[in-house]
Amino acid sequence: MTTRHRLCLASTSPRRREILANLGLEFSVQKVETDESVHAGETPLELVLRLAVDKAAAADMRHVSCVVAADTVVVLDGEVLGKPQNEDEAIDMLLRLSGRQHTVLTGVAVRCRDGTQVAHSATEVEFREIGRDEALRYWQSGEPRDKAGAYGIQGLGGQFVAAIRGSYSGVVGLPVFETARLLKQAGIDLL
Repeated sequence: MTTRHRLCLASTSPRRREILANLGLEFSVQKVETDESVHAGETPLELVLRLAVDKAAAADMRHVSCVVAADTVVVLDGEVLGKPQNEDEAIDMLLRLSGRQHTVLTGVAVRCRDGTQVAHSATEVEFREIGRDEALRYWQSGEPRDKAGAYGIQGLGGQFVAAIRGSYSGVVGLPVFETARLLKQAGIDLL
């Protein structure tokens, strides 16, 4: 990457940093604060796209040419399952996901000086049956505390996943295909 394409990731997520780094990009990281509450009448897809755009807009662009931002949610029966606030909420989420299929939506935004482009991935994830005791032990591992839907597919939570259809990296938090396409549109070719 040349210096004219100084890139910033508007996220402190280690998973998003790893995905972007694996694409061979050099980038800085900024922590951004945005209101992540759901607006009245907002669909899950509208939510992740709005939050990705809001996060990109909140980043300081004084020293960068482009900002990458993303937001991920788990959707079950039309309801957004965010990050669990406590043990009871995490166990409830995991038991609701148990033996069922849900959708993981990730919105991604690339903001450059000439505007912001957005894309999203939608991945169907099927969970095997999970018992209460297993859900509790998983919570106690510490992994689900900062994860939408109370699980991380790339870690211990991956053992619950029987099948996926769609973007694995989108479930992790940054869909590679969509992100690469947006970066290319912004003049940053990964190859």
